[in-house]
Amino acid sequence: MKNQKNIYLDNAAATPLDPRVLKAMLPFFDKTYANPSSLHSPGQAANKAVMQARKSIASILNGHADEIIFTSGGTESDNLAIRGVLEAAVPKLGWDGSTQVPHVVTTAIEHHAVLEPLMYLQKIGAIKLTIIKPKKDGVVSVQDVLDAIKHNTVLVSIMYANNEIGTIQPIAEIGKVLLRWRKENNTALPYFHSDACQAAGYLDLNVEKLHVDLLTLNAGKIYGPKGVGLLFVRRGTKLAPITRGGGQERGLRSGTENTPGIVGMAKALELVQKDREKESKRLSLLRNRLIDGLLRLPKSRLNGDADQRLPNNVNISFLDIEGEAAMLYLDAKGIACSTGSACASSSLDPSHVILALGMSYEAAHGSLRFTFGKSTTKSDVDYVVSVMPGIVEMLRKISPVTLDMSRF
Repeated sequence: MKNQKNIYLDNAAATPLDPRVLKAMLPFFDKTYANPSSLHSPGQAANKAVMQARKSIASILNGHADEIIFTSGGTESDNLAIRGVLEAAVPKLGWDGSTQVPHVVTTAIEHHAVLEPLMYLQKIGAIKLTIIKPKKDGVVSVQDVLDAIKHNTVLVSIMYANNEIGTIQPIAEIGKVLLRWRKENNTALPYFHSDACQAAGYLDLNVEKLHVDLLTLNAGKIYGPKGVGLLFVRRGTKLAPITRGGGQERGLRSGTENTPGIVGMAKALELVQKDREKESKRLSLLRNRLIDGLLRLPKSRLNGDADQRLPNNVNISFLDIEGEAAMLYLDAKGIACSTGSACASSSLDPSHVILALGMSYEAAHGSLRFTFGKSTTKSDVDYVVSVMPGIVEMLRKISPVTLDMSRF
């Protein structure tokens, strides 16, 4: 008989659409449906909606409307930030393909949308790349970032909050030291980019306080529609387009604007930022309750700092089991969670984030990520705590691996 439980604890991968967001979007599917670039009245009505959304988001970020570039999601925004900065900066550096190669700094725990394009560019010789490892608690050292800066560094890209282990990075502090470095060296570079997709529902997005030049957001992580995101681009930041065509979005992202998606993203961001303090407090209590319950199991460990983490994130490794198997058994009991990033779920390799914390390959295989949302309740948490011991015990009995805690 199919389990009647339906507990969704994978909100870092995707959130359900808020009914209020859907209501805001609906008119732009069948009533105000014209192309926002068209000069006729229907087109201008759509354009007005896009502009209102742009202003609303800019207000939340404490930025300007012309600093908001709409994209298809977080991945495109990250790629635009990386490739756009590099293509714009290369002529300024006088790079001719053989002399001065631009340098980029990032971390070992970034989302694949940041790491993959950077590692590809390094592979083909287009950039030099420094990848900073976090401390064992999953937090990046500000001093390590500063020490990595070189005279030809054009970009520093560090995520605001990690999508797998939930650790919150000291973005404001990093931004301050980069501003000081630029002032001391009389240069506008390096630019500072942060992927804030996971942070948007819980943390302050004031770009002036964060001191970022570029910021990535994704509607699908904040109860908005999937397939829409944005890149904040501070005025004066030199960026080249990676998609060319009709010249929409200040020429930086050509293509007909997704009006209903953009309207939905603005509404979703407004709602989560309005409720973030209250919701963060509620979820922090549930997070700590789940952590305490699961860490009672022998040979278990919390991944990432216990306090400097998102209020909705619990990532725990259990020695001597496979996370994928545990996830499937939990699913059979009506609990949806993950072993890491949904974007890499087709790979059986252990999480690059967990490995970056210094864990062994075998130990990293036993990690599970539970990420809460608006629907998460105390009874949901207690149910997970009640079923997890049996699953872990069963999987350990059939496991060919027996590790000791020193492998952590």
